[in-house]
Amino acid sequence: MAENSKEDFLQLVKRVGAFFTVKISNLLRRLDSRSFGAVAGLALAIIFTWRLLRAPRGPQRRQPKRQASSASSSDVNSRASENAGSSSEVFTPPEDPTTQNVIDEFFQPVKPTLSQIVRQRLSEGRKVTCRLLGVILEENSPEELQKQANVRSSVLEVLLEITKFCDLYLMERVLDDESESQFMQKNVLLALENAGVFTSSGLVKDKVLFCSTEIGRTSFVRQLEPDWHIDSNPEITTQLAVRVPAFSFLNIFVPFMLLPVAPVKLTPLIILQRFIKSQLHVSPEKLERPAANVFTTPSLEQFFA
Repeated sequence: MAENSKEDFLQLVKRVGAFFTVKISNLLRRLDSRSFGAVAGLALAIIFTWRLLRAPRGPQRRQPKRQASSASSSDVNSRASENAGSSSEVFTPPEDPTTQNVIDEFFQPVKPTLSQIVRQRLSEGRKVTCRLLGVILEENSPEELQKQANVRSSVLEVLLEITKFCDLYLMERVLDDESESQFMQKNVLLALENAGVFTSSGLVKDKVLFCSTEIGRTSFVRQLEPDWHIDSNPEITTQLAVRVPAFSFLNIFVPFMLLPVAPVKLTPLIILQRFIKSQLHVSPEKLERPAANVFTTPSLEQFFA
């Protein structure tokens, strides 16, 4: 009886399998390629979902190890960055001092020449009058000129630049005695000639003027009307800085036909004006309340330094 039941069960299983086989084959025949791909995709999705649900969950004790590993990896990264920084510092090429000096010299401001400084300080003035004693010569009084006259070596270069650019007049007061006066003039002209003033510049001996009084020297300056006057006497500087009244006349136009009827009248007009645009007072002591056009300097060469 037991063997018969087993055989009946096997026959039943075979029949069921054959039945499903026939049904599946018939179904596969009826399905096209698209339907078959959809069924296959659905089957794969079911299989992967089933495996994920049955996958065992890992123990949570491994998380500290991961943190430790991350910490160790961060240490390794920091060390690598330090090594990279140190390597970059080590292999930085040193600066060449000669190259740096060339760059510094290239970017330094260009120093103006003495000729440019003279033109700038004189404000493009074209006519200059200058006293000799205390400015050009080493002597400070007319009495010292009786013995000798010496041109200051420190002012010679500046003097030559002024003569190249400006119409220069040199003037000085000498003693009233005729013989002494001629002797002093000869000493002064000889000193200027030995210094090369007449040969290296446009200055001629006729532009070296002499007078017997300070008033005469002031008259020279006012007649020449220079752009700049250089002097060491504070009284002369103050007098030349004062505005001097100058008389002018208003010309009234009168038609020729009216001349016999009405005489022409000229109305005088008084104008206060300066004969000199600027002055340079050469003295170690400053002037008290100098005019706006008066500048003070210890020496002529320092003014153009």
